[in-house]
Amino acid sequence: MTDTAIGVRVLRAGPLALLQDAGRFGVRHLGVTQGGPADLYSWAWANALAGNRWGAASLEVTVGGLELVAEKDLAFAIAGADLGATLDQRPVPLWERVVWKEGQVLRFASPVSGLRAYLSVRGGFAAEPVMGSVACVMREQLGGFDGLGSKLQTGDQLTVHPAGPSNNTATQQAPSGVRPDFSLEPVLSLLPGAQIAEFSGQSLYDAFNARWKVDERADRMGVRLTGPRLDCRVRSLISEGINLGSVQVPPDGQPIALLNDRQTIGGYPRLGALTPLSASRLAQCKPGQEVRLKATGSGAALQEYRAFRARIEDWV
Repeated sequence: MTDTAIGVRVLRAGPLALLQDAGRFGVRHLGVTQGGPADLYSWAWANALAGNRWGAASLEVTVGGLELVAEKDLAFAIAGADLGATLDQRPVPLWERVVWKEGQVLRFASPVSGLRAYLSVRGGFAAEPVMGSVACVMREQLGGFDGLGSKLQTGDQLTVHPAGPSNNTATQQAPSGVRPDFSLEPVLSLLPGAQIAEFSGQSLYDAFNARWKVDERADRMGVRLTGPRLDCRVRSLISEGINLGSVQVPPDGQPIALLNDRQTIGGYPRLGALTPLSASRLAQCKPGQEVRLKATGSGAALQEYRAFRARIEDWV
């Protein structure tokens, strides 16, 4: 981490603020999950707006309650949830690059819409990679600003990389069309899985026509959805690899969508898997919010993801 400097100090930690880069890959055979931003979409836009290329480490701020002071002049952007962010008590515009002067205090209050905000500073936060990534996974005690999977605590200091080259230093605001409205009922695209034919016809009808409610049992491992009971002829399987967005259906018939800090293998039948952008959207849903599922094909999902990545790359 040569040429890094202290950029930010934590005045108040809040419930959960984690350092996240794109994630930890190539290690699931060791039982190590990927981590990374629960809302990949907002994380990517926060980095792009700050002038960072794909993969730079940002802060994922869940619910709010975080207070930070700048130890040097910084450029930053916040994307994702509206957590009532203020800079020296003045509202901070979201999805826009902002100047953060030395000594100014950035505060996140509480959710107005969505759950997770992403704070990116120009150059990206610096930390020593663990297994090739700084993504923070608390359960596995890996990554984060200290390498031990720790969430931010009061008094912690974050170092920042020097600002790298950017093709888009003049543009400061994201187009309105890329900013999600988290108050709307999301329709989540799902790729049908290997066991989908084992679910009853009524269950398949319910899966894609009912409204599902986000349960209080939701975190970075996964989100439980409550609604009609889904019945599957297969009750259990030999454990197999679990990918991001996998929708497992345990014996109670209530699906669980697995997110970034999921286990690496599982033995419940799967309805399918949410696309990466739909998993991102689910990560912003508050308990009690309703969602719908929509079956999609791999071609459409790949086209959507490639278009998203291309727009991010063009921006930076």
